[in-house]
Amino acid sequence: MSKKILLTATMQSHIAQFHKPLINLLKGHGYEVHVAAKNNLGEKNGLRIENADLIFNVPFSRKPQNADNIRAYKLLKKIIDENNYDVIHCNTPMGGIITREAGKNARKKGTKIFYTAHGFHFYKGAPIKNWMLYYPVEKHFAKYTDKLLTITSEDYNLAKKHFATRVYYTHGVGADEAKYNQQFNQNEIKKELGYNADDFLILCTGELNVNKNQKELIKAMSLIDQTDIKVILAGNGPNADMLRALIKEYGLEKRVDMVGYRTDLCRFVKASDAVVSMSIREGLGLNVVEAMLCGKPVIVTNNRGHRELVRDGINGLFVETHNSELLMKKIMMLYENSALRVSMGKKGYEIAQNFTVKKVIKEIEKIYFE
Repeated sequence: MSKKILLTATMQSHIAQFHKPLINLLKGHGYEVHVAAKNNLGEKNGLRIENADLIFNVPFSRKPQNADNIRAYKLLKKIIDENNYDVIHCNTPMGGIITREAGKNARKKGTKIFYTAHGFHFYKGAPIKNWMLYYPVEKHFAKYTDKLLTITSEDYNLAKKHFATRVYYTHGVGADEAKYNQQFNQNEIKKELGYNADDFLILCTGELNVNKNQKELIKAMSLIDQTDIKVILAGNGPNADMLRALIKEYGLEKRVDMVGYRTDLCRFVKASDAVVSMSIREGLGLNVVEAMLCGKPVIVTNNRGHRELVRDGINGLFVETHNSELLMKKIMMLYENSALRVSMGKKGYEIAQNFTVKKVIKEIEKIYFE
């Protein structure tokens, strides 16, 4: 009988974007790999889950109070009870909570349950309501977790001190060092994408939502007169219409491009001169690692996930979350200083070597098969 593992997350896009290396690792060790998550791939421009043996569409919702989560629990419990998994590996807050609740009986029978925390919602500086809601829940469910994987030092230290489970640290989910390599002609890629070779391109990627905070970048652009500075917003999400309206309000239609969800994101990273992430909360920004692998300087908000990757003034620049004027000044600093961009890009490339798929998959393999 083959060994079986179930990977869960709130959305299938999470598995498709971040866990292809894990699926390949497990298949290489002889596992039959199943996936359970809500099918949202139709919104993601052709993104798909590769190499899984079976995929279940489970109607998780990111909102705790949504009735879909009750249906998700019942369906997931049925899936778990019928398949006798050796390991269940859950991800994302709601996916992790519902999976561990649904897997309690299986765990009593010997199934191991792992959970990767892609950035706790409680952290230094988080709103008190986050601590009141998420901290006790995660602490409770840690008792039903055999191995807890964290991706930032802050989360690791907190969980190690307060949670009753075995806690591990990994360098994120791993960026594809082969895909985001430094062997490319930036000007050619700019022209292929419809830009001028001398345009100064700023890339900002991520779901268009409140947390990713793209509106601050648009506001910063409204303070910049140089017409050769242009922004590319890659991603889709609930704030798309609001951001389009903001772009129109500031008259930035020719300087800020919303390109939607892209499966060829590496081309945009390579075309860019700098990458910006204005996230309010960040676990560990894979987009920032990918930028660093391409030798790009980054401008990021000073939060837990970004501090794991960026040394202020060395491979990037920190800004405050809601300070578009400061962001404007940091953009101009990079725009006016090509030598600084080069030096930051080189240092970022060095730091990014700790966060590649090759590095991370060895860490995860050790955790699984130690």
